[in-house]
Amino acid sequence: MENTIGKRIAVLRREKGLKQEDIAQALDVSSQAVSKWENEQSCPDISLLPKLAKLLGVSVDTLLTGEGEKPVAVLTPVTERKNLTDMILRIVVNSADGEKVRVNIPMALVQVAIDTGMNISGSGAMKNIDWAQILSLVQSGVMGNLVEIEDGNDVVRIFVE
Repeated sequence: MENTIGKRIAVLRREKGLKQEDIAQALDVSSQAVSKWENEQSCPDISLLPKLAKLLGVSVDTLLTGEGEKPVAVLTPVTERKNLTDMILRIVVNSADGEKVRVNIPMALVQVAIDTGMNISGSGAMKNIDWAQILSLVQSGVMGNLVEIEDGNDVVRIFVE
């Protein structure tokens, strides 16, 4: 499968948990326009690229080429921090055999699982993740790409929005 701008827009949009309508509204275009981008029937206007890239959490270069910097963790100022109940933990797993898994978990649920002693460790590349440490980072205002693991077979990325 070719890695095109339309496919990148679709993947990044889904990773962010956004609908085509969300993108359309933010960019003041129709949801049909976003659908056409994702289905390679047209491309976004060049003037929309900076705002689209920001909305999707990547640089314009990454949006256009699929290469470039990855989202980084940032310390959010206290006045701009979201409530834990408004945050989502996103786990993206890309396996060597081409399988892709996307999981979105409310941070409040992660906190309940940790507080109750529930075993939320996975297997493979995720088995050594310290979920309590991730929760602590998020509670301290750290947002963005928190963990990225490559174990030869899988690539796991954990980020919080």
